[in-house]
Amino acid sequence: MKSDINWFESRVSLTPNEIAIIDSHTNDSWTYAALHRRVAEVANYFHSKGIRKGDRVAILAPNHISYFDFFFAVMKIGAIFIPLNWRLAEAELEYVIKDCDPKIIGIDPLFADKIKSMDGNPELILIEHNDYLNELITEKQFTIKPQLKEEDPLAMIYTGGTTGRPKGVVLSHRSILWNALNTTISWDLTQNDTTLTCLPMFHTGGLNVYSLPLLLVGGRVVISSEFDPERAVEDLITYKCTVVLFVPTMYHMIIQTDIFKRSSFPDMKVFVSGGAPCPLKIYHAFSEKGLAFKEGYGLTEAGPNNFYIDTEDTLRKLGSVGKPMIFNDIKIIGEDGLMTEPDEVGELLIRGNHAFEYYWNKPEDTKETIKGGWIHTGDLARRDKDGFFYIVGRKKDMIITGGENVYPLEVEHWLESHEAVGEAAVVGLPDDKWGEVVVAFVVTKRDITPKALEMYCDQKIARYKVPKKFYFLDELPKTHVGKINKAALKENIRYTNDSTVS
Repeated sequence: MKSDINWFESRVSLTPNEIAIIDSHTNDSWTYAALHRRVAEVANYFHSKGIRKGDRVAILAPNHISYFDFFFAVMKIGAIFIPLNWRLAEAELEYVIKDCDPKIIGIDPLFADKIKSMDGNPELILIEHNDYLNELITEKQFTIKPQLKEEDPLAMIYTGGTTGRPKGVVLSHRSILWNALNTTISWDLTQNDTTLTCLPMFHTGGLNVYSLPLLLVGGRVVISSEFDPERAVEDLITYKCTVVLFVPTMYHMIIQTDIFKRSSFPDMKVFVSGGAPCPLKIYHAFSEKGLAFKEGYGLTEAGPNNFYIDTEDTLRKLGSVGKPMIFNDIKIIGEDGLMTEPDEVGELLIRGNHAFEYYWNKPEDTKETIKGGWIHTGDLARRDKDGFFYIVGRKKDMIITGGENVYPLEVEHWLESHEAVGEAAVVGLPDDKWGEVVVAFVVTKRDITPKALEMYCDQKIARYKVPKKFYFLDELPKTHVGKINKAALKENIRYTNDSTVS
């Protein structure tokens, strides 16, 4: 029986002459056959250097063709691919490298200083140009096919670590294949689709949302090594992209550009937002232009793709991520462990072949997350009577004030609907009387008083949900993948321009 472990070779045999990858900065492109030749060269080199099943191979570089060279070469050998977060501080990066202990690291010269002083001696492969392979040519041919099982590790992606040390999320051959299958079937992707990958491919969103699913189905992936809102819009138009994923922070910048305002995007089927809850004003910016826009939900440990929503439902079910995809199970449970009723908030649980296998070197964390075959996401959600799911926020972010539950996302959405507010983040801070009080951090577009914001909140939400303090900031702190860093807000609450609402 034909193995599905190395599906890439099967795809190459089907569409060898179709374009697979385009580098938007150099305009270089590679067919599936050309990419396959590159992968073979890298696999030969890795094998000649002693890389075998279970060994780790890392990469530290902006988005680049080498990500695919390394990933598919590792797939052939049975090793484990580890994309390293180049935005990490040197100490954080050192921890990750020590934890995964790679034998080889492909590195862009821009980041060489970050690891030159670290202990250990992994071999470094410089990735400076698209033709870096010229330095790797070896006469030794890798012909032995390792005995691989679908549950064997294929990639390990480290989580952000805002609540502690980063954890290596081990994704098996099965995890990655079934995420791609689930995505292409549920989202109706075809070989006629093209995406732009600006999200860094050290992040599951950059690697697994569209890039690998489209390569499975025979589509095209345009890679960009950096994100610039105007350049991103230009690339979408130039390369006739049909689908794309950005995080809300990126969309926030895109919709303010002149090129977005004057462009019609005739080839785009849908814009997708992920990584964090999306402000409703971004929905409206696309709706006003007649463009299809929707929100997804996922996490490194589960795919990350988990829901599908038809674009015709996005405005009717504003803020919903849709319904579960074809090949996964999703449920919401309350504090009693029982499934919730419609519109009742509880913790989101996910199960499926796309789920991760375990956390690297962290068996206790694994047991805490995977219980009875279900991933306990730590995210709060509800489903309506029609079966549409809505993400309410992180379980740990829920505020309990005077015995009442406050879900920050609801308050943030209402604040951000005010014309004077650019971004908002809501957290709970300890309070002797109430247990916690609701506090808002706001980036404004023009002057506005805390009292005016308080009155605006009073129009829409219950009094106990209205922030008791407003902190006005020039910008909100973000994590490495563009999410608002609420932990940093809580830890550094030493601003002089705050205002208390009495």
